[in-house]
Amino acid sequence: MENITQAIQGIPLNHYILLSSIIFAIGVMGVLIRRNAIVIFMSVELMLNAVNLLLTAFSAYRGDAAGQVFVFFIMALAAAEVAVGLAIIVMVYRNTNSADINVLNKLKW
Repeated sequence: MENITQAIQGIPLNHYILLSSIIFAIGVMGVLIRRNAIVIFMSVELMLNAVNLLLTAFSAYRGDAAGQVFVFFIMALAAAEVAVGLAIIVMVYRNTNSADINVLNKLKW
């Protein structure tokens, strides 16, 4: 465990912040630009992973395990989101024969 902490602390914290910001921005752009539901869910996962990376880096730099505990709960939340989201996508695809979110307007009353 000490080796991993020393390896993480060997890289400047600014690099983690920059990488995490880039990954988060890619996820935001994917949510805003793309219309495919599967791509949108993957973009949300990218944003969650960017936050996980940053929480882990801050946790290692401070020597506190609280950030890593939050990462565990975020990963559990992401797994539940994927399960529910994919079930919704499958049901929408069965009803509309498309994974495009613009088609969802047809499901309104």
